[in-house]
Amino acid sequence: MKQYIVDAFTDEVFKGNPAAVCVLDKWPDASLMQSMAIENSLSETAFTVKEKDGYGLRWFTPGGEIDLCGHATLGTAYVLFHFYEKDAASLTFHTMGGTLVVNRKGDLLELDFPAYHLKQVPVTDEMEKAIGVRPLEAWMDRDLLCVLPEEKDVLNANPDQVKVAELEGLLLHITAKGTKYDCVSRSFAPKLAVAEDPVCGSGHCHIIPYWAKVLGKNELVAFQASRRTGFLYCNLEGDRVKMAGKAALYSISDVFVEI
Repeated sequence: MKQYIVDAFTDEVFKGNPAAVCVLDKWPDASLMQSMAIENSLSETAFTVKEKDGYGLRWFTPGGEIDLCGHATLGTAYVLFHFYEKDAASLTFHTMGGTLVVNRKGDLLELDFPAYHLKQVPVTDEMEKAIGVRPLEAWMDRDLLCVLPEEKDVLNANPDQVKVAELEGLLLHITAKGTKYDCVSRSFAPKLAVAEDPVCGSGHCHIIPYWAKVLGKNELVAFQASRRTGFLYCNLEGDRVKMAGKAALYSISDVFVEI
C-alpha cells in the first residue's frame, strides 16, 4: 500500500505535526492498523477508504485507536486533494467522532469539528505536581485542560509523564493567553504512548471554546508551542470548531504488508 507522511498545521516540513496517511480500497484488520501505527511511531497513523458518500477514516496512535484527531484529518485531506480528488472543493469523512467535513479555503484547509463541552473541575495538587506549575483553572471533557498563569509557563513546562498519565482525561492540554497570538498551548498524551503531541487539532476543540468565551470573540489564532510548533486559524460557530491550517508533504512510500 502507499503511505504518505504529511506535516500538518504548518507549511514547512519538519514542523507542525506529522501524520502517516494510508489510502486503501478496503479496510485492513484493526490489528494490522495498530501494528503499523506502532511501527511508524508517529502520534497518528490514518487509514481512509472511499465510500459512496465520502470517505471512512480511522486514526491509530501507538497506544490505540482514537475517536477524534485533527492533524491526521488535515493530513488525509491534503493527500486526497492533491492525489485523488484534485477537483473537489470539500471532503466528507465518516469517523468514530461523527461526520467531519474539510473545505478548501484559499491556501488553507478548514476542518469542521465538534466542540467539546467543558465542565470546570477543581485544581488539584496532583495537577501541579504533574505539570510543574499550579493551574489557575482546570476543565474537563474527553481531555483535561489546564489554564496556566502566563505564556512562559506553557513554553517552559516539562511535565512528569508518569504523573500526567495518572491524571483524569485522555490527554492533558496546558494553555495560557498569548502575547503575539490569542492563545498558546501544548498537549501531552502518555496514555496513548505519545509524550507530547506536536499540534493537536482535537485538543483545540477544548482550547478554542474556552478562550472564545474568556476573550469574548469567536475568531482566534492559536499557537501550539511544541518544539515543532504549529498554527491553527480557528472560528467557534455554535457547537462546532472550524480549524484551518496548512500542510507539507514529507514522503511517499510503499508499505510491504498484506491486507
